[in-house]
Formats: sequence, structure tokens, C-alpha cells
Amino acid sequence: MRGGILGGTPDDPKRNRVPEVPASIGLRVIHRGSRVGGTVVKLLPDGVVVRLSTGERSFRFLEGGFIVGGRIVTLVPGRAPTPSPKPTARTASGSLGVPDRGNPRAKVARASRLWVEGIHDAALLERVWGDDLRDLAIVVERLDGLDHVVDRVREFAPGPSRQLGILVDHLVPGTKEARLAAEVEGPYVTVRGTPYIDIWQAIRPNAIGIDRWPHVPRGEDWKTGVCARLGVGDPPAFWTLLLASVTDYTVLESSLIAAVEGLLDALGGTD
Repeated sequence: MRGGILGGTPDDPKRNRVPEVPASIGLRVIHRGSRVGGTVVKLLPDGVVVRLSTGERSFRFLEGGFIVGGRIVTLVPGRAPTPSPKPTARTASGSLGVPDRGNPRAKVARASRLWVEGIHDAALLERVWGDDLRDLAIVVERLDGLDHVVDRVREFAPGPSRQLGILVDHLVPGTKEARLAAEVEGPYVTVRGTPYIDIWQAIRPNAIGIDRWPHVPRGEDWKTGVCARLGVGDPPAFWTLLLASVTDYTVLESSLIAAVEGLLDALGGTD
């Protein structure tokens, strides 16, 4: 793949057709040069200030220098926003009615838990459903794989006020995951999942400017194989870029959204 997923080489004539997007406060962008993403918080004469997870950083306007909405674009100076009525607060998951995050109320975590398979699953849930999880006082915990889930559930001892929700990758008939899910699911254990081999696949590929996820043959490590075929380096570095592309629930596949919302519904009514 010439130039990788981040666009053509410097002599590629397609660079002349990069669309222009006016910079605006609140615009979600990924800076191609540094591969970091965040929200535009200030407009400068020759660039923008972007709020990242590590703080704020300024970037100059360069041709094809950013990714917005999964497309490589050239940011151009935009107008400062005019005051407007405050919109109804929504979380990244699209939920309404989450308490004011500027004045949060401390909540004691419920005994119930939401389990996920790995660190990337946990990070993605925090990215999109973090406010909802805090509002429900539900803690997310990592299983680091599903192989020992039966023993973990037995140790947890679920009950009416101590329920479990488990998010599972590759939950399709005939798989090991489906067998283990059937073994642990019960009155106080809700299992939901996606058909994807890895949580990465639950992020729509156009969020990072590709048409589809590459095919990786069975037996080959999926993340390593994807990075090799896209020409994007090692999985940890690519995950940073991939997570930054997740602005809200609209860039996620519907199966993941339905699975997480189902688990929150199941756990939300417990004490």
C-alpha cells in the first residue's frame, strides 16, 4: 500500500485534490505528522490549538496535514464561533441526562461489574461510555482473555445485588467463546458480544481512512497481521492512532453498540 493508510507520498498528484475544511472550535481532528488526535479548542492565524489526552498542543495549517471524519484534509482558517444557546448535553455514547460533569457527585461503585477481555476493550468503553459508566457507578474490569472466565465467575459469586456483565469478542456459534459464554450465563450473569475477532474491528475502518480491515489468515496474530498489511508499524503505536479516531458512538459498528448498551441496561437496575 503506497504511503500507508495516511495518504500518498509527497510526489503523489492526488495531494492536489485534498479537500479543505474550515477550522472550528470543537472539531475533532487527527494530526497526521504526529499521529495524535483531539479537539480543536483555539483558532490561531496560522494554525489551531488541539486538546489532547496529555494536554494542549498547537499545530500549523499544512496541506493534507489532518484527518477529519476519516478523510485526509487541509485545515484552513475558520471564523470564531458566535454565541449560541447551550445544546442539550450528550455523552459520546449519545446518552442524555448524565449529571453535569463540571460538578460531579461522588458515587460509591456498585457491587456489580462489567468485564471485558483486554486493555483495548476497556479503553474503548471508557472513550465512548465513560460518562455513562460513572453515572451508573459501574466499574469495568479486565479478564485478560476468556480462558479462565468460568473460574472467575465462580469466584465472583454473582447474585441479585452482585451481577456481572461480560463483553466477549468473536461471539459466534460453534466457537470457544460461545461455549464459554453459554457455560457462565445465568440469572445474574449477562453475556453480550460481537462477531469480530478483535475489538479493533468494531471501529469502522473509514474512521482511519481505509475501506475495510485487511484479511489476516487464521493462525496469524490478527493485530500484527493488520499492522503489517496496512504498513503502520507495531500494534501499540497504531492503537494510539486508532483510539484517537473514535470521537463518539457513530464510528463504531452497531453490534458493539448493541452489546454494550444491553450490558448497561442489565447492570443499571442492580443495587
